[in-house]
Amino acid sequence: MKYMLMMNHAGQGPYAMMNWPKEDIRAHIAFMVSFAKKLSAAGELLAAEGLAGPDQAKRVKAGADGKPVTDGVFPESKEFLVGYWLVEVDSPERAYAIAAEASAAPGLTGKPMNMNIEVRQVMSGPPPEFL
Repeated sequence: MKYMLMMNHAGQGPYAMMNWPKEDIRAHIAFMVSFAKKLSAAGELLAAEGLAGPDQAKRVKAGADGKPVTDGVFPESKEFLVGYWLVEVDSPERAYAIAAEASAAPGLTGKPMNMNIEVRQVMSGPPPEFL
């Protein structure tokens, strides 16, 4: 089963982490790199990416003429998506365990951040009756 694990951040401006001491940023990044290598070695990681902050985000929709209409930026968003992991695992419980480990990534002074990680199963496609 495939799952997307989405790391959300309470909006305290664009990436408050960039104001941390450099050693704390390095420790956090080292954790994330090591975590991705561990999941890759286990054959569970399909993809993982961090995302630019909401201060660089745009919402896009098609205008009446089909051309893109943009809205944003949203630097003061209440909550925003920071990054994601796409994993393939044998059970929802394993996806939850991976999410919990990611949630405990080190933050300021090395304390676990205990971030909310949203876990959603990736659907394999529409039901056959709709094809």
